[in-house]
Amino acid sequence: MRIPLAELAAPAHTAVVTQECQGAIVGPNAGMGALAAEARREALPNIARLLPVARRAGVSIVHCVVCRRPDGRGANHNAKIFAIGSGVDIAPGSAGTALVPELDAQPSDLVLHRWHGIGPMGGTDLDAVLRNLGVSTIVAVGVSVNVAITNLVMDAVNAAYRVVVPRDAVAGVPADYATAVIDNSLALLATITSTEDLITAWDRT
Repeated sequence: MRIPLAELAAPAHTAVVTQECQGAIVGPNAGMGALAAEARREALPNIARLLPVARRAGVSIVHCVVCRRPDGRGANHNAKIFAIGSGVDIAPGSAGTALVPELDAQPSDLVLHRWHGIGPMGGTDLDAVLRNLGVSTIVAVGVSVNVAITNLVMDAVNAAYRVVVPRDAVAGVPADYATAVIDNSLALLATITSTEDLITAWDRT
C-alpha cells in the first residue's frame, strides 16, 4: 500500500541527507565540471528551496561531504572513480570540503565527513546519527545519481530506512542516464517525488 507523502516524510521521523553538496563537487571550480554544471542547473537550486522549508517544519538536516588528506593516506585507491578530480583539494577545512553557500547551512544542521568509500551510509556515522535522531525516512538529495546517491539509497533500504528521492533535487551525468537510473532502479527502492511536492507536504505541517 502506498503511504501518502505527508505521512512518509513526516518531520518527526524524517531527515534530509545532502550528498556531496560541497565546493569540490558542485562548486564553480569543481573537479568534475560536467557534473557540477548539471547539479547547478536544477538540483542545487531546488535543494536551496527545500532546506528552509524542511527546517521550519522540524525536519532534521544532515550534510555528508567527502574529504581526503593531501597525501591520500587512508583513502581508497581501488577504483577508477577515486582518481577522477583528484587534483582538487578536499582536505579538511579546505574550500573543497565547505558546503556551497546555496545550502545556507544553519547551526541546527549536522555535518558528517567521509574519508573512504562511495557513499555516506558506509563511510560515516550516518546510520547511528539518524537512529539517534529517531529518523526512519531519508530524503536523499545531491550528487551523484551515477554512484553516491544510488549507493545511499541502496544502503539505506538495506538498513531498513524508507527513502524519498525528489528527482529534481538530485543530479547525474549525462542527464538522460540519471533519469533512466531513477525511473528503472531507484523507483523500485524509493518513493520518487518532486521538490514542490515535498514543500507542499511540509508547509502543511
